[in-house]
Amino acid sequence: MSAPRRILIYGVHGAGKSTLAERLAEHLGLPWYPVDDLLWKPGWVEVPVAQQRSRIEKICQRDRWILDGAYHGWRDVPLARADLVVGLGYPRWCSFWRLLRRTMRRLVTGEEICNGNRESLGSVLSGDSILVWHVGGFGRARRRMRAWQADPSAPPVLLMRSPADLDDWLIDLPRR
Repeated sequence: MSAPRRILIYGVHGAGKSTLAERLAEHLGLPWYPVDDLLWKPGWVEVPVAQQRSRIEKICQRDRWILDGAYHGWRDVPLARADLVVGLGYPRWCSFWRLLRRTMRRLVTGEEICNGNRESLGSVLSGDSILVWHVGGFGRARRRMRAWQADPSAPPVLLMRSPADLDDWLIDLPRR
């Protein structure tokens, strides 16, 4: 397989999309555009969807990019231009454990997520918690990845069913 130039990484919250995007950017020498930076203003104020779409369209017009997610108002944009979709279709327990571990680390360290935003105990315990999003979005994300994989008009989809599958693929992926 030749090295892809436009990669969409997709999966449920906590699956490891940003971690993989960072690894692939280093491995392939591609620019990575963290989606959270494009979607959120300081204070967890969401950028209007039309503006999100415009930002994503500008990125996807380029010849080389990595995006670490795709959301409702503009998911079609990177899908129309991607050379490859890497789907992180790990079991629920695996992705939830990763999300829980990451969330706890962020609470303890105060790590910035994007644009000055941080997780707080109040946000984690709220009905709008990322943990709740994971539970609600897990099945939809898996169904979407499988549908893309079965669609001959969609870009190729590599559906990783475990972190070991991902590691095996990365070993064989040509470097920049």
